[in-house]
Amino acid sequence: MYRLPSVLRPATRRGVVHTLTRTYAKEIKFGNDARERMLMGVNKLADAVSVTMGPKGRNVIIEQSWGSPKITKDGVTVAKAIEFQDKHQNIGAKLVQDVANNTNEEAGDGTTAATILARSIAKNGFAMMEKGANPMEVRRGVMTAVEACVDMLKEMSRPVTSPQEIAQVATISANGDKTVGELISDAMKKVGRNGVITVKDGKTTVDELEVIEGTKFDRGYISPYFMNSSKGSKCEFQNSLVLFCEKKISNVQSIIPALELANKVKRPLVIIAEDVDGEALTTLVLNRLKVGLQVCAVKAPGFGDNRKSSLQDMAIATGAIVFGDEADMHKLEDVQMQDFGEIGEVSITKDDTLFMKGKGTSADVEARVNQIKDQIEITSSEYEKEKLSERMAKLSNGVAVLKVGGYSEVEVNEKKDRITDALNATRAAVEEGIVPGGGLALLRCHKQLESLQGENEDHEKGIHLLKQACLMPAQTIAENAGMDGARIVEQTFEKVSQNKEIGYDAQKGVFVDMVATGILDPTKVVRTALVDAAGVASLLITAQAVITEIPKPDSPMPGGMGGGMGGMGGMGGMGDMGGMM
Repeated sequence: MYRLPSVLRPATRRGVVHTLTRTYAKEIKFGNDARERMLMGVNKLADAVSVTMGPKGRNVIIEQSWGSPKITKDGVTVAKAIEFQDKHQNIGAKLVQDVANNTNEEAGDGTTAATILARSIAKNGFAMMEKGANPMEVRRGVMTAVEACVDMLKEMSRPVTSPQEIAQVATISANGDKTVGELISDAMKKVGRNGVITVKDGKTTVDELEVIEGTKFDRGYISPYFMNSSKGSKCEFQNSLVLFCEKKISNVQSIIPALELANKVKRPLVIIAEDVDGEALTTLVLNRLKVGLQVCAVKAPGFGDNRKSSLQDMAIATGAIVFGDEADMHKLEDVQMQDFGEIGEVSITKDDTLFMKGKGTSADVEARVNQIKDQIEITSSEYEKEKLSERMAKLSNGVAVLKVGGYSEVEVNEKKDRITDALNATRAAVEEGIVPGGGLALLRCHKQLESLQGENEDHEKGIHLLKQACLMPAQTIAENAGMDGARIVEQTFEKVSQNKEIGYDAQKGVFVDMVATGILDPTKVVRTALVDAAGVASLLITAQAVITEIPKPDSPMPGGMGGGMGGMGGMGGMGDMGGMM
């Protein structure tokens, strides 16, 4: 009998196994049934997010798999926490989550408004689909109206001109917290509008602003013997020389020329290198203690390419060169006086180092800043952008750190979310300007859309969809303040016909001039929320079928498993196997 060669047999077996690959079954829903289930998810998510809107919006408590529950008023944080067991509801919710995420990534605020706009477009759009409207034409109408609204917002927008306006924008975004508004305004005043402002947990019960001018990095002295001030365990120098080296310094011969030059001009010397150890470190410590030589060694900050870049930045800021660079032929032993950097003030602790008043030329610093700006534009990594921005700030105006205080971790986290939103809103305002807040800008867009004509009936319906959505932010703010939202919107239209800056102040419950009162929204936030909401929600209404996976029920453990394991007791008989040896 002819038999298959042994080499071919495994291959045929593999082929058979491959055809038995298990896949999960799918569930398909069509038309109104699919849309209704998705809309349930959209409504539940939007209801949870919308309670946070406006100065009288409420908090949402989110259970976490670890630690204490999170309390927040941040729309995108609430949206991300929601997930439904029903797959179709979950699809609707996830699409609206995408709206909030996109708005958060681009503008950093306005996520609640984006969610409310998306719900309105989806809900009213699904109702139109049931009555036989053409979804593709309706979507075209929505996008036509969005373009008209964006143009109107640009016309309404005016640039931020004063620190007071920055404080007003931040206050509104932080839900009326004036302390936060003033804190952010002060930070921008000190580091410039394009400066880096970071938010961190504080160590006290009050919020604090710390501005780090010059260059500060988280590396301290290598040996405590370098300390020259008992107060605060610091090493402090005035008018110091600084030597930068990318490599590790172990050989004492390589640093003797630098020490002799510094001693000759009677100036302190700070050495920053990958590491200083062995006889080189011993020599520095002995000279510091026995001879009183003013010297201190510090490890370079960062790792890999980040360390090289940081050293180059500091060298440019102080007017030095970096030794040990592969592309540079300079040797440490050949150091000359012009190779040192110069710093007006140096403060080194066991944890960090601060350089102030570097003597680098402004032209070189400006060229380096422009180079980093180009790198920020090229890179797509958020982490890289953050690190590059920090480097740029250290070279220009320094870094402002907002330290958030509170009596508990839950309180600090809640306030941190609001401050981060306020900071993002302020940056957006600086970038694209401001419009009247409290939903008034979109109400004015609603009025303008009345004159926009569609190409056909369904196109007209799409424009009407966006008109209706523009009412919702102002209506939700009023409802969260305990008022009749529809009535407040109606009254606002009456007031706007007399003065287009008049809107409803939900905090005080009166109609005021929004611009004069300082109730302002960043143009970028309103624009981004509108564009993102309309883009995703108008696509959602074009869906005719939804395909989801049917989860396979967990199969019970095989019944024989427990009994079979019990049989292992018979393994005691293995002792008899000793006779087989």
